[in-house]
Amino acid sequence: MNAVLRIFVWLLALSVVALPVVAVLNGWVGAERWPLAKLRVHGEFKRVPAEQLQQVVLPYAKSGFFAVKLQDAQDAIETLPWVESAQVRKQWPDVLEITLVEHKPFARWGNDRLLSEQGKLFATPKKLQDLELPDLDGPDSQTEEVVALYNDARALFAPAGVDVKRVTMDARGSWSLVLSNGTEVVVGRDDARSRLQRFVRVLPQLANQAAPIERADLRYTNGFTLSWGTPAPAAPAAPAAPAAPANVAHRTQDRT
Repeated sequence: MNAVLRIFVWLLALSVVALPVVAVLNGWVGAERWPLAKLRVHGEFKRVPAEQLQQVVLPYAKSGFFAVKLQDAQDAIETLPWVESAQVRKQWPDVLEITLVEHKPFARWGNDRLLSEQGKLFATPKKLQDLELPDLDGPDSQTEEVVALYNDARALFAPAGVDVKRVTMDARGSWSLVLSNGTEVVVGRDDARSRLQRFVRVLPQLANQAAPIERADLRYTNGFTLSWGTPAPAAPAAPAAPAAPANVAHRTQDRT
């Protein structure tokens, strides 16, 4: 009986010591004594409203310095539309620090998402629906490959004075492009870059054609086929300047 009593007394003493620590760490007590009173944000801060960030963080900060769940607060911040990544730390005695990285849109991806400069996909905010960006599309796992071909294609077509507006990779890995002059370029699956190089080399020879190139199909081993659009209508001739009346003479008068 004495052994059981000693164990009970030992457990009671342990609980008396541990319970306050558990209570503080869980925010049951101490939130008012050790509050998180200051919010400090680092990073380029343009599109995430400060009020929205404060609203998201406040429920976690209420737990106090020792009980705040930093990972949960970080996960909540990263659900905001413009946030690409966040780090949340605490600094004694009352500071909650947030390091924030915002999305910087690089291109449109599909119908309703944007691709950031860091290669992450995020939903298109309403304010950016009309933003002028290149259109890219493909399997979500192939964002790096799509961006790489887009950059290569721009460099190839730039000497010809043509930009690349759209690059698409379909589910089978087949490529297609749309150029700034409206030409659709069907590239296919294999040797996309070498096929584009072969097409770009002959563009100067096609520049003087009366009709624009509507579609170029590069899916051939040694060449490609072209579809021509409707020639642009000729500009109307400028009206001739009216002749001066025959009976009008030019006179000069000397002044003294």
